[in-house]
Amino acid sequence: QVQLVESGGGLVQAGGSLRLSCSASGIFSINAWGWYRQAPGKQRDMVASITRGGITNYADSMKGRFTISRDNAKGTMYLQMNSLKPEDTAVYYCNVMSFGHNYWGQGTQVTVSS
Repeated sequence: QVQLVESGGGLVQAGGSLRLSCSASGIFSINAWGWYRQAPGKQRDMVASITRGGITNYADSMKGRFTISRDNAKGTMYLQMNSLKPEDTAVYYCNVMSFGHNYWGQGTQVTVSS
């Protein structure tokens, strides 16, 4: 049974930092990891992604503020978020791709107060 569990969300003031984690279990081999976010009334957008080989990709508004990383041996992905802004408020979802299959976590709320 595939399971993705996010953690690390919460309430933070503008300018602050949070570190999200996503732990995967039940997946034999992960080809790529990703973080997405969805604000109320908006579509789910890609935040950052990282391949098994370590190639990263960021949405433009996150470049220089967010850093994605993963530990293949532990089956865990991270998102270090710095210089947070109120517009970063959203539910953040973990995503993994494995042999053409797409899996999602349940999401973790990030709220940035002004």
